[in-house]
Amino acid sequence: MNDLLLIQYRDDNGRSRAARVIDDGRAVETIGEGTVYDLAQQAAQAHRPLQNIVEAQARGDRLDYAALAEVGRLLSPIGHTDPAHCLVSGTGLTHLASAAGRDKMHAAAMAGKETDSMRMYDIGVKGGRPGASQIGAAPEWFFKGDGSALVPPGGDLLLPAFAEDGGEESEIAGLYLIGADGSPMRIGFALGNEFSDHRLESRNYLYLAHSKLRSCAIGPEILVGDLPKDVRGRAAILRGQQTLWSEDFRTGEANMCHSLANLEHHHFKYAQFRRPGDVHIHFFGAASVSCAHGVTAEDGDVFEISAAPFVRPLRNRLRKTPDEGFIAATAL
Repeated sequence: MNDLLLIQYRDDNGRSRAARVIDDGRAVETIGEGTVYDLAQQAAQAHRPLQNIVEAQARGDRLDYAALAEVGRLLSPIGHTDPAHCLVSGTGLTHLASAAGRDKMHAAAMAGKETDSMRMYDIGVKGGRPGASQIGAAPEWFFKGDGSALVPPGGDLLLPAFAEDGGEESEIAGLYLIGADGSPMRIGFALGNEFSDHRLESRNYLYLAHSKLRSCAIGPEILVGDLPKDVRGRAAILRGQQTLWSEDFRTGEANMCHSLANLEHHHFKYAQFRRPGDVHIHFFGAASVSCAHGVTAEDGDVFEISAAPFVRPLRNRLRKTPDEGFIAATAL
């Protein structure tokens, strides 16, 4: 295994620590004394590749990777000490399968006319892959929240009492640090479960923004370096000992209507997303969703997403939260 894969875990003292995956995924080796964010900052300030920083600070301390996962010590592979400085966003309609699913949601209301979803996908097909350093068509964009929306690998994806549905979205996410001069720098890529309320969205397309304001998960690993053009994975929902649903998916640039560079440009073209020191997590769109097959996840079900070159799958359980009732604002 030659790919550099980084994780974060909680050590015996409760501190967040960075490590790299070694021994074909059987173990991890601690890197430095801090977090992946610390390593990324060091690389940015020294104008050196992150891989060089990692190699220079490898400690030799080895831990069993599977054991860390089993006892719940894996953390989201990137974050910020202040969640308000970690922004989570995404882009949809970058894959034909997801565009077709959205199209099906709204087709009845359009009485046979092409839906906005399919039109947006077609815009990407025609103009989402410009030449190098050229600006292509703008994609759909949405906001999910700040770092408080992130759930660690193995953690619970929360289904609010007011939600109509909670469904997985199996994606690749890009992870970024904004440098001191405001330049976005890619730390790497991670598996992600973007997790949305598809029933709410299907009632009216203008509920899309509401449907995305949910928790989400990435990891367990960051792939440092280039993402393969063709990424093949599997998404599944597990209910007890049974597989309720599963489907293979394909993502990566070879299977998308937008280039990653075009998606990155249309996110970071906004000056407010280039605040020095901030972390950005940006989902690149789903190639497969269970809701398109009429599947409804229930409280206690486990979402599982796996794909090479990542070693461990991303697993998260669906948990309903108590009804908070009417939220009232009071005058000061």
